[in-house]
Amino acid sequence: MSVLLILAILLPAAAGTGLCVSGHRADRIAPAAAIGVSLLVLAATAALAAARPSWSAPFMAGTSFGLTVDGLTALILPVVAAVTLLVLVFAAAEGTSGAARFHGLMLLFSAAVLVTLTATTLAALLFAWELMGAASFALIGFNWRESHRVGSGLSAFITTRSADLGLYLAAGAAFAGGGTLDLGSLTDLPPGWRDAATAGILAAALGKAAQLPFSFWLSRAMEGPSTVSALLHSAAMVAMGGYLLLRTQPLLASTAWGSTTAAWVGAATAVLLGIVALAQQDLKQLLAASTAAQLGFVVMGAGVGDVAGGAAHLMAHAATKAALFLSAGAWLAALGTKQLPALRGAARRWPILGAAFTVGALSLAGMPPLSLWATKDNVLAAALEVSPALYAAGLAGAALSAAYAGKALALVWRPLPADAAAAYDTEEKGTRRVEPGQILPVAALAAAAAVGGLLVSGPVGRAVSAAVGGGAEPGVAELITSAALAVAVLVFGLWRPVSVRAGHAADWFGLERAAAAVVVRPVERAAHALALFDDRVVDRGVMATARTIVKAAGPASRADAAVDRGVEAVAHGFRSAGRQAKRPQTGLIHQYYAQAVLLLVGAAVLLIFVR
Repeated sequence: MSVLLILAILLPAAAGTGLCVSGHRADRIAPAAAIGVSLLVLAATAALAAARPSWSAPFMAGTSFGLTVDGLTALILPVVAAVTLLVLVFAAAEGTSGAARFHGLMLLFSAAVLVTLTATTLAALLFAWELMGAASFALIGFNWRESHRVGSGLSAFITTRSADLGLYLAAGAAFAGGGTLDLGSLTDLPPGWRDAATAGILAAALGKAAQLPFSFWLSRAMEGPSTVSALLHSAAMVAMGGYLLLRTQPLLASTAWGSTTAAWVGAATAVLLGIVALAQQDLKQLLAASTAAQLGFVVMGAGVGDVAGGAAHLMAHAATKAALFLSAGAWLAALGTKQLPALRGAARRWPILGAAFTVGALSLAGMPPLSLWATKDNVLAAALEVSPALYAAGLAGAALSAAYAGKALALVWRPLPADAAAAYDTEEKGTRRVEPGQILPVAALAAAAAVGGLLVSGPVGRAVSAAVGGGAEPGVAELITSAALAVAVLVFGLWRPVSVRAGHAADWFGLERAAAAVVVRPVERAAHALALFDDRVVDRGVMATARTIVKAAGPASRADAAVDRGVEAVAHGFRSAGRQAKRPQTGLIHQYYAQAVLLLVGAAVLLIFVR
């Protein structure tokens, strides 16, 4: 089965690479090829969830590149594969320009997510994390001819990459403190190294999950195609941040502060991003803010030790939010707008799509017996055991969910105004059509959103708890309280849609400007100062040294030339002497005798005069 695990990852990776490399030549076959590959991957993940194989290969001393399908992975893996398949079916029905590149990138992204889900070591996790980030940048900025979309993709990429540095911190702490990159061994690190690893993983996971203070990148990511939003911001990427915290929950619990930090960041995000969602007039922006808020419950679940509840909420939210994003994408393609005031009557115009959207929105609102009501209450029950204040914050986040879901529902089900067409085509040219192939995936996802509550109740709930190690069970009073709160807020929202008009909330509380003020501009100023130091100090020093050397080289050159002339003169003298020495060597005996006589005479004269 380990071979099947490798094939399930390599197949979408290879097919995605092939489609991207082929370019427009593969546009016609790309949708069918991507759907076929996704079907095979879904079948493979179902088999892997049952068999739970492992695989590893040596990576470096003390660690390996390891993959495994454990209880938690077995739950999430088929969900990610199924959502990927349905999103690709929707994309094929909608039609996408640059189909080969789009489907290729989606397959590459899904392969990276599969590695993330199965990674057992920080080496494998870092590899997949990097691929996922790069693919998400390419997908968010898919329409690269529009510079603002590329800029939004870059903003999302840089923000998440900044948080991703935490994984490198965690890897460094793990290797320095324990000599291994095994995720399961992080709890065995010495206290100081363990705290560093916890901080690094928390930063990386909160950044990817769009939790405070990183949430603003999700707003910019809405510039990507709706199908990209439906996959990246429901079952993958954003969800992977929550998944990482669920997987490393023992590490959070092993420190004195990790669990508490995660729980309160999740609660704060559920409340504040719920307010942000309520203030939005753009449907995708509303859904984006609600994604961060709902992931807050998953992060809270990891913080309070309810891995089963957090995993169930993650899966239920994946189906719910994918259905809602695809509905928004269908209306955007048909009507050319995603502004809520312009979408009045959209649900009446396409009633099946409207019904599917309604199921998703009611699930998002926490209406019983739909999925997010049950899974959220499971997390809140665990929060109540830890802190009543934490439970109250979570309950406030749940009430806000009902308010923003009710606001969206009230607008899309209002009667179609007579001048509705005047508000269309403000963002793109609408087709005025919604294809059956677009509605079917939304309906399937809505059906999953309706029954997802079984993940925390009955035999399925017990199986989930057994797979990941137990979880909390809400009492009847808590279930009634949250249900009554959701019904009351939703009914009020349908009767009189609630809208927060505060500019700060509509602008995501200025988080991006704050990040620019606190991080970006100081970094730019530091970079400018370093550039000036480089230009005015380092460069000038180097140039002055070079000039000094050049000046010193002149006299040295002249001295060297004099030495050369002296050497050449000596050599010339030796050559002349050599030529003179050859002249007596005539080979004639009588000349040798004459030379000998002259030499003897000379010697005798010298002897006489010296004496």
